[in-house]
Amino acid sequence: MDILKIIVPTVLTFSFGIFITPFFTRYFYKYKMWKKSPRIEADTSEAFNKIHNTEEEVSTPRVGGVIIWIAVLLTVAVIYFLSKLFPVYQMEQLNFFSRSQTVVPLGAFFFAAAVGFVDDLFHIFGTGSYAKDALVYRKVKIIFVTLIGLAIGFWFYYKLDFVGVHIPFNGMWQMGLWFIPFFVIVMLATFSTSVIDGLDGLAGGVLASCFTAFAVIAYLGSQFDISALSGAIAGGILAFLWFNVPPARFYMGETGMLSLCVVLAVIAFLTDSVLLLPVIAFPLVATTASDIIQITSYKFFNKRRVFLVAPLHLHFRALGWPREKVVMRYWIVSVISAITGVILYLVS
Repeated sequence: MDILKIIVPTVLTFSFGIFITPFFTRYFYKYKMWKKSPRIEADTSEAFNKIHNTEEEVSTPRVGGVIIWIAVLLTVAVIYFLSKLFPVYQMEQLNFFSRSQTVVPLGAFFFAAAVGFVDDLFHIFGTGSYAKDALVYRKVKIIFVTLIGLAIGFWFYYKLDFVGVHIPFNGMWQMGLWFIPFFVIVMLATFSTSVIDGLDGLAGGVLASCFTAFAVIAYLGSQFDISALSGAIAGGILAFLWFNVPPARFYMGETGMLSLCVVLAVIAFLTDSVLLLPVIAFPLVATTASDIIQITSYKFFNKRRVFLVAPLHLHFRALGWPREKVVMRYWIVSVISAITGVILYLVS
């Protein structure tokens, strides 16, 4: 039953995602849910403008992440209500909606999805600087993520008695009240990986590997509800990918990236493997680091650029790599990183 508890939600979420996508796709295109202003209208480099496909940006819906979290919501609701309608042992065992393990990550997941969805709507239907992703509004999103992190961090500290993190091969690191700001920092760092959303299937493939790794880690730690949730999210991402292989029908958007990044950080803490997150999500770390390096170099070293274009996957595009090659190689590295993270969890 423990294995079925993970397999059933994963398959069910994937199936729901496949089933609902045609309906949402028609809705996305009917209401033209894409950006109206391409990024090349902002102050972008010549290399970026050369590889950027303006036509795709202003004709491809950017709210595809709703497919993932709605599929997860349907799976949670269906299994929960079936377990109440048919309170037999098998159905009760399949239910993974539990106060002790999944209420917090599910709450964070859906709240972040709602915040991201509102942000996407501003980009789609808004006018002026916000529609062009001005820096001031990026700061607004950072404030929202910080508030989410503070709320969840306080809950972990005061309600769940989290006061430290596990250091691989070294034991527990007791942090006391400093656990809360550390939690916020990790959530902000994970949120910054939203810059990886930009090539067809890139973000989805990387995140599917991350959540699969945490499904395995949670299972090995006997946290079966968290494992089932991680598997369900991975199933939703795979359904998204089914329709997002080149050419993409839609982009994940903030409603997808924000919700997935936030819940990824929460699950990493709940499984006491947050320090393995940089290993498991290495492509995300590399992408964020490339952005930080580029911005630092440009501002403090006479506008020098370390990369042709940042983040890193666009640098490879500027070098002449086809989109498919960049995406496939990122997927390969993601799988290797996920396997490495699981092995480190086992041996530490």
